[in-house]
Amino acid sequence: MGRGRAKAKQTKVARQLKYTNHNIDYDRLREELGADTRHEESHPSTASEQESERAQ
Repeated sequence: MGRGRAKAKQTKVARQLKYTNHNIDYDRLREELGADTRHEESHPSTASEQESERAQ
């Protein structure tokens, strides 16, 4: 008993999350999470760099 109201609230919140426009500031999020700005994805290493790393 009493599940109807809780489920309706959850459905309402889920719809709001799904259909609202989320303006996410990814730079600020990176700063808050402490992500390294010199990440390898931004500068992928070349094959020669990978080989030199394996040799060490």
